[in-house]
Amino acid sequence: MIETRAEVLEKYQLVVGLEIHAQLITSSKAYSGAVNAYGDLPNANTCPLTLGHPGTLPRLNTAVVQHAVRLGLATNCSLTREMHFARKNYFYADLPKGYQITQDTTPICTEGHLTVKDADGNDKRIGITRIHIEEDAGKSIHDQDPFNTLVDLNRAGVPLLEIVSEPDIRSIEEAYNYLAEVRRLVRYLDICDGNMEEGSMRCDANVSVMLKGSKTLGNRCEVKNMNSLRNVQRAITYEMKRQIAIIEAGGTVEQQTRSFDAVNGTTFTLRGKEDAHDYRYFPEPDMQPLELSEEAVEKVKKAMPPLPRDLYKRYTEELGLSDYDAGILTESKPTALYYEEIIKYTENYKAAANKVIGEVKTYLNRTATRIEDFPVKPEKIAALIRLTDENKVSHSVASQQIFPLMPDNPDKDPEDLARENDLLQESDDNALEAMARKAVAAYPDKAEAYRKGNKGLLGLFMGEVMKLSDRKANPKMASDILKKILEE
Repeated sequence: MIETRAEVLEKYQLVVGLEIHAQLITSSKAYSGAVNAYGDLPNANTCPLTLGHPGTLPRLNTAVVQHAVRLGLATNCSLTREMHFARKNYFYADLPKGYQITQDTTPICTEGHLTVKDADGNDKRIGITRIHIEEDAGKSIHDQDPFNTLVDLNRAGVPLLEIVSEPDIRSIEEAYNYLAEVRRLVRYLDICDGNMEEGSMRCDANVSVMLKGSKTLGNRCEVKNMNSLRNVQRAITYEMKRQIAIIEAGGTVEQQTRSFDAVNGTTFTLRGKEDAHDYRYFPEPDMQPLELSEEAVEKVKKAMPPLPRDLYKRYTEELGLSDYDAGILTESKPTALYYEEIIKYTENYKAAANKVIGEVKTYLNRTATRIEDFPVKPEKIAALIRLTDENKVSHSVASQQIFPLMPDNPDKDPEDLARENDLLQESDDNALEAMARKAVAAYPDKAEAYRKGNKGLLGLFMGEVMKLSDRKANPKMASDILKKILEE
């Protein structure tokens, strides 16, 4: 790892722009009817078009356009109403056609933005230059044969959206938060699973540095081959220190494409940076221009799911939840939707958040269960909350004794479970008074000390009442009754 003194690092400003490729969830590929599926046998999902056979004609998958519009709306973009497709030409073994069909001069989405947290926890707007439709290349496999590179063309033609940010990112934290927000967004929109380890979402980082106060951006290096949020952080950190070290030594940072070695935490040169003209873009002759009608956009708008930023705002501003609670609840769409269902049946929003973040998530983690497969319906969680709101059970009994019974009895009402297991609180005034008087009579000297000002002894008498009631006494009622008796 390159060592750079803190005082040297402080002289420079990091500048980052991210290019994120999101593989889309569709039944078929971007421009052909071949199956779009991950994990199938190598080269099983191919067709004459993806294999580059002559005479084949591409046809745009409508679902790809709808997914792009969804993401454009979610990222505050302007939508291009008439667009053209282009060929991006280059040779590689896993690209049989010798080109990718993409959008060059007319991307479907432009001039958007996302708001994320900066290094100090404040809101920061990150501009989005463009989002365009593209097809993926195949995959070269270098580690399964000691002598040969293997090629799997299942991925060739899989639809992608490339999301290109402005160079607005100024810290490692902002880069992480922006990438995490894009991943969360595509998952909410159901257009990509965001699984970076499987390659369904990939990130390239354009990294440069400049002296603080300068208006001139430094030469940038594009870093590829990052398969996790953590590795994006590591790669940017290394590349920033590498470039600063070069400048401090009197050198010049060369614009180039680099790769990230996750084992060593370093970047290394792949090639000198190509400019756009090296790809020899030209209009795709086999595809008609695409016109995006207002009716098509409105149809997508009406089907849009709730977005995490909107839910976060509502939870904190309307429901009174903390930033922490709102952040956890909106981290994934299934969790947010489960919480949304609970609060249809209860107005105790904080208790509902506590149940999801606490007992429900603990159960899911312990049993390796997805919340979509959690057997307890949201209305049953709301019913459990009502039990504590109505003082029929204590919070500890609800979470430690009743909730553990619910996954195995998903159709039973929590109150029935409490009654069957003799867990309902004792809330009868007469019964509680009898137990309270018995507890006070057992410690006459302590009762006298309480009356003389030692109010801390109330806990002793509460303990006695809980013992006498087999821990089923309503704590608030028992406390009020004890105070009344002790002050007689």
